[in-house]
Amino acid sequence: MGRGAGREYSPAATTAENGGGKKKQKEKELDELKKEVAMDDHKLSLDELGRKYQVDLSKGLTNQRAQDILARDGPNALTPPPTTPEWVKFCRQLFGGFSILLWIGAILCFLAYGIQAAMEDEPSNDNLYLGVVLAAVVIVTGCFSYYQEAKSSKIMDSFKNMVPQQALVVREGEKMQINAEEVVVGDLVEVKGGDRVPADLRIISSHGCKVDNSSLTGESEPQTRSPEFTHENPLETRNICFFSTNCVEGTARGIVIATGDRTVMGRIATLASGLEVGRTPIAMEIEHFIQLITGVAVFLGVSFFVLSLILGYSWLEAVIFLIGIIVANVPEGLLATVTVCLTLTAKRMARKNCLVKNLEAVETLGSTSTICSDKTGTLTQNRMTVAHMWFDNQIHEADTTEDQSGATFDKRSPTWTALSRIAGLCNRAVFKAGQENISVSKRDTAGDASESALLKCIELSCGSVRKMRDRNPKVAEIPFNSTNKYQLSIHEREDNPQSHVLVMKGAPERILDRCSSILVQGKEIPLDKEMQDAFQNAYLELGGLGERVLGFCQLNLPSGKFPRGFKFDTDELNFPTEKLCFVGLMSMIDPPRAAVPDAVGKCRSAGIKVIMVTGDHPITAKAIAKGVGIISEGNETVEDIAARLNIPVSQVNPREAKACVVHGSDLKDMTSEQLDEILKNHTEIVFARTSPQQKLIIVEGCQRQGAIVAVTGDGVNDSPALKKADIGIAMGIAGSDVSKQAADMILLDDNFASIVTGVEEGRLIFDNLKKSIAYTLTSNIPEITPFLLFIILGIPLPLGTITILCIDLGTDMVRPKLGSGWWNPGKWTEGEEKYVSREGGPARGTSACHFPPSPGPCYLLGL
Repeated sequence: MGRGAGREYSPAATTAENGGGKKKQKEKELDELKKEVAMDDHKLSLDELGRKYQVDLSKGLTNQRAQDILARDGPNALTPPPTTPEWVKFCRQLFGGFSILLWIGAILCFLAYGIQAAMEDEPSNDNLYLGVVLAAVVIVTGCFSYYQEAKSSKIMDSFKNMVPQQALVVREGEKMQINAEEVVVGDLVEVKGGDRVPADLRIISSHGCKVDNSSLTGESEPQTRSPEFTHENPLETRNICFFSTNCVEGTARGIVIATGDRTVMGRIATLASGLEVGRTPIAMEIEHFIQLITGVAVFLGVSFFVLSLILGYSWLEAVIFLIGIIVANVPEGLLATVTVCLTLTAKRMARKNCLVKNLEAVETLGSTSTICSDKTGTLTQNRMTVAHMWFDNQIHEADTTEDQSGATFDKRSPTWTALSRIAGLCNRAVFKAGQENISVSKRDTAGDASESALLKCIELSCGSVRKMRDRNPKVAEIPFNSTNKYQLSIHEREDNPQSHVLVMKGAPERILDRCSSILVQGKEIPLDKEMQDAFQNAYLELGGLGERVLGFCQLNLPSGKFPRGFKFDTDELNFPTEKLCFVGLMSMIDPPRAAVPDAVGKCRSAGIKVIMVTGDHPITAKAIAKGVGIISEGNETVEDIAARLNIPVSQVNPREAKACVVHGSDLKDMTSEQLDEILKNHTEIVFARTSPQQKLIIVEGCQRQGAIVAVTGDGVNDSPALKKADIGIAMGIAGSDVSKQAADMILLDDNFASIVTGVEEGRLIFDNLKKSIAYTLTSNIPEITPFLLFIILGIPLPLGTITILCIDLGTDMVRPKLGSGWWNPGKWTEGEEKYVSREGGPARGTSACHFPPSPGPCYLLGL
């Protein structure tokens, strides 16, 4: 029985009687896990919830009932997937891929030596030495490759580190601390700040509870949790807490609705560990090369065998010649060359902030034809910044330079003075201590991302916000909540020792609804229809840029009614919150990284498609995509064409639009064929409001098109897509441990431009490995020619077997090793095709045979 899981999702629930049945069952389970999370617990009333799980919402389960459920469902733990024994992994490295060719060569050498020993009293030891050296080369490189693979710890281990050890439950009306594995469906669980959530919970009561979902979704801001049903999607509603997320503040009580493998985290863990990973392009290349070189070696060997018999040699001598020719065609040093080349490049990439976990990923990155990239932190700076402001009925661009040299408005404006004061005072963000000598834009803050952006903007423009707050002490506050959608604080006024000022910020339309006047040029005027229209136009314009917009207002409280020392009651509201004075708007955006547009342009010129996959709103996603060049200038979406022609979107032929923005809700209803149609017909694609499962579906869709896919991700929910992709790229700064374990490469600086650097390095190694192979094949010509002359004309061999072996190992390992690591990758050419096809083997036209001595065999062999 799967732990804490019903039969539907448990990997251990497979009951098929044969291997084929088990494989089909596993595929069925994985397909089920790829679907969206389906539950209705967040929609149920508390009474319905109690009846469904047969639990008293005040006393919890009885001990007997809990024991029965535990016996039925098993422990609240993640089921470990079947593991491959270490000796099997070692044997794969020792006998898989190119190694098998060298083993065949070694066995043939030992066979030749055995034949000579049977025929001669004092046989030559050359073949024996050659066999020993070939076996040694395979064993050493096999051990090295095994060591590299063993360094990457298992994905499930990092999931286990996220599971809490203890849980506080209520049973039979008493609170008790139990082992988290003993938590069962229906249990009443309490969590507080600092706790890790022990299972998926439906919240029934909370007091200021916020949870950190970053380990699950990558969201950096703590999310409020309350009993209210707020969204149809269970992943976005506020009344569900997820297994393994952290409660950062407040307290909450909830009913366990899923444990172990049935939790959202459990589903992701099962999916990530159960996905089968395809072969890497370099593995397919090596297999192609082995087939090639084996065919050539056998053909030449048999030809020499027949020729020897025709020329009158005995069959034993002919067999020796046969073995010698085949062994001569085996590139003894190439396996070590490949390993050393990849290692050299991996080290060089590490210096450029690309940490490669799997050596073959170096070359795979060079073969990449599609990159599915996150937006936040990868294409953007993951640092909200104030971009625009609207006051005095004008939109102004914010100046975020340290010296304020880019200011486009008059900072002496009384309206700006009022707006900056509200943004600084109605703000809970603070700079962390000890950063006085660091530039403002680079300082770390404690607080909400939007408030941190406002804090830095006001600090740069008006000086110390801390001193501003000291001069205007806070006496009352109402924190932001989802019901009111505003934040309010009351302060003692520095310019009037007897009175207070009420400042408020929040959703612009909610703030405007509370205002009866507006501040223009420092004077309050009535908020008439004209000013409301001006506000609406500014709001739409800033929102259309994909920016997060906040509204600001204030009210100078009369000193007669609210003197110093007045006890403001934020529960009963003994002060006005209506008929305020609207001051202005400020909008924020997570700006694109400076190097990203150039990097995206490089990708496009190299024939690599860049697709944005984000959970953000489509408008924001589209604005950033245009900013970084994923949607290039002049290319339109169907919505753009419809707006330009002033016709409904339904009348636009989708194929007329080169760019496309796909909403997650639309993607959910698409068939595989419809997704394939989008990927095939549009060159510039943005997927917005996507879920983790959809990210995996997008990757599989790209792979169906024959693309070699690289995927970036940072949350636990990205781990299935990271593992399924040809190369998974995790974020080193913002990435969770699980995403790093599932990935093949880690970006130490979370920068998209570093991926492009990696692609360049990968293409360098791809080209140069082909040069090494070309060199290896051409070197066989002068090695085999003396054998041919010896057999046909009887000319004595100028080089013995041991001498040839020394030359082979020296040239095959040293010259290609140095060359492959440092040859110039050359320029990326317009429209350059991918370096390898998904079906295996090199893509045509990618030959890199640049050796003048004897290039003919390279082309004859398909290189």
